[in-house]
Amino acid sequence: MTAVPVHPMHGPNKFKLGVFSMNSDGGLTLTKVPERWPALWNEIVEVAQLADRSGLEFLLPIARWKGFGGEMNSREWSYETLTHAAALGAVTKSIAVFATVHVPMVHPVFAAKALTTIDHVSNGRAGLNIVCGWNPEEFGMFGLQLIEERYEQGLEWFEIMNRIYTADAPFDYDGTFYKLKAVSGKPRPLHSPRPITLNAAFSPPGRAFAAKAADFLFTTFVDIEKGRDHIDDMKKRAAAEGREVGVYTTCHVVCRPTQSEAEAYYEHYAVTMADAASLDHYVKQKQTFAGSHDAEAYRLHRKRFAAGAGTYPLVGTPAFIAGEMVKMHRAGFAGTTVSFVNFKNELPYFIDTVLPLLKEAGLRA
Repeated sequence: MTAVPVHPMHGPNKFKLGVFSMNSDGGLTLTKVPERWPALWNEIVEVAQLADRSGLEFLLPIARWKGFGGEMNSREWSYETLTHAAALGAVTKSIAVFATVHVPMVHPVFAAKALTTIDHVSNGRAGLNIVCGWNPEEFGMFGLQLIEERYEQGLEWFEIMNRIYTADAPFDYDGTFYKLKAVSGKPRPLHSPRPITLNAAFSPPGRAFAAKAADFLFTTFVDIEKGRDHIDDMKKRAAAEGREVGVYTTCHVVCRPTQSEAEAYYEHYAVTMADAASLDHYVKQKQTFAGSHDAEAYRLHRKRFAAGAGTYPLVGTPAFIAGEMVKMHRAGFAGTTVSFVNFKNELPYFIDTVLPLLKEAGLRA
């Protein structure tokens, strides 16, 4: 039997990089610029293969069922992420392929089978981003209510999946949210006991969930130094569970030859050409239901939500962006995701100019 390679998330690079949200139109942006990412399948494959050849570690999709209105209704056009990961796993060679799954919308027995399928298609490169949900409009599409106990449901969901992968015989499950009979499933994932798990949690209940269920936490911050507090908090929570959880952040990128050129384009797409109605709706929903950012982020950094869903901005020259990533590494982050206004147009320049600088800094091979 062919040996299963080391999962890319456990690879040798000290600061790992992933491409985030290219399965959705606009990516993370809420902008009206004509060059905004259209999320056409052939271009997604082209970008995924470029990222794979360049040694980036992972592809992470965003899970959306409904757009955010406004002129563009961004993220209405998006590909379902389990199918997306399986398809990309078949056309790439080394990069991890994640699925982002909403616990309330996808049954754990189905999810376990689908994730195993991705793992076999990709020869052990599958990953799962577990999302317990925050958008009541999307819940309504499935006839569901947004419940306060969604992380408790997530833990039951996660436990069922783990037992499917490890149980020696069919089992019954009698929980608060799931009551199942004679559950079993084959094949098992190639990596034991399960594929890599991620969770993007910010609130205390979310962090408590991540401490039990995630191998890596994704978090946001207003500035890099304040990110140290999130890392310390997660380490303490994970240690209390007898576990280790690595911490990543997530960024949107405008990389240009000069600082002034980068900042001018950032102002153009994120302010002048922002989809204001969509942005208003998105920020209101996020602030009310998600609890995914510091309160001051909503107050001070509206531009960041138009530019990249409130993620940290990397706007400037290749040297500036590489320097910011070095600071993230020194703060304790294991890596970051990157997103762009247009992945096909902008990722090649990022790869050609920023990755060599990260290599010089000793962060990447």
